[in-house]
Amino acid sequence: MITRVRSELTRYLRTETVGGALLLIAAAVALIWVNSPWGASYQTMVDTQLSIPALHLDLTLADWTKDGLLAVFFFVAGLELKREFAVGELADPKRAALPVIAAVGGVIVPALIAFTIGYGVPGMDRGWAIPVATDIAFALAVLAMTGSRIPPSARVFLLSLAVVDDLLAIVVIAVLFTATLSMLWLGVALACCAAWALAQRRRLHTPLFYLPVALVCWYALHEAGIHPTLAGVALGLLTRVRTDPGERTAPATHLEHVVQPISAGFCVPLFALFASGVPLNSAVFGSLFTDRLSLAIICGLLFGKVIGIFGVSWLMIRLGWVKRPAGLGNRDMFALSVLGAIGFTVSLLVAELALTEVGTDAMDLAKAAVLVTSMAASLIGSALLLRRGRVHQARRDADEHKRTEKGRRS
Repeated sequence: MITRVRSELTRYLRTETVGGALLLIAAAVALIWVNSPWGASYQTMVDTQLSIPALHLDLTLADWTKDGLLAVFFFVAGLELKREFAVGELADPKRAALPVIAAVGGVIVPALIAFTIGYGVPGMDRGWAIPVATDIAFALAVLAMTGSRIPPSARVFLLSLAVVDDLLAIVVIAVLFTATLSMLWLGVALACCAAWALAQRRRLHTPLFYLPVALVCWYALHEAGIHPTLAGVALGLLTRVRTDPGERTAPATHLEHVVQPISAGFCVPLFALFASGVPLNSAVFGSLFTDRLSLAIICGLLFGKVIGIFGVSWLMIRLGWVKRPAGLGNRDMFALSVLGAIGFTVSLLVAELALTEVGTDAMDLAKAAVLVTSMAASLIGSALLLRRGRVHQARRDADEHKRTEKGRRS
């Protein structure tokens, strides 16, 4: 009974709908808490120090969620990336071309818009990266809830787009937020990656080896001056995705089934709880649509993502360089492009990394811009998907009616 219940809970947490719902609940709790009479207790929790003196780790609880728990999220992203490129939708160059090109457009255009609007604003030398990311869990949750009548190719396109988008965002994080580099600790991290890859090659399965290697790799990158969440991506990409003869599942598939519920049910919601606590006072609302920092993020995320994803996709399809996903029209692609403007998790992370030195007010304003824009994109995208769903259902009903009438005549 216990095993069956645990299995059902794991399956439940693995669905995009539940992962996105938990993310939204955690963010809502943070917003309500910080703007309630007990808001001081929220800030006390966020700033609480949890240190490990022996390892020279002096981090707040918020830092642990940002640097530690998100490494688990990025590990799952790394596993998904490896699987998609090796045996999934991105393994076929012809099928991978459109979401890859769309993802590139969805990174470059928002960055250019944000940099142009926010040029000269303190923090925008790196803050232009805030609107470049699409939140996989949030976007797929909205699609699952409101796009059930859209052809299945829509999910494949959005998932592939978000996976490549996250890969590009990870590269941006690695380049922008590596201030000082310790070659000694970088060597230790690379040695851990090599040990992980060798163990995969030798078909070693015991977690007693992999867990210590992962922890040392995370710590080594932290000490090297590189954002430690990249340890998750690196180890995920080094995990084997193909099954051996007689093997039930590949290690990447097994690890994803084990780790994804932990990421979706605990790590990402807890990060959202600590990162989404933005005081929504008159000063924030007054600056949200007037301050160039927030306008750069809003325009970059909402307009930049839609223009970059849909515009590049439309152009490539029109030129005949790529094929449109089966069953999807331009309006379907536009609705999916709007979902690409949901930049929750990674955008909040980049906002914290980019604006730490600028000040709390700028960081809160940037987070508020991300939250407002992501919610707007989810609502607009949901409305568009529901409308397109009715159109597709009407077409299916008409086709079924024609087949029925033809059968009666014959």
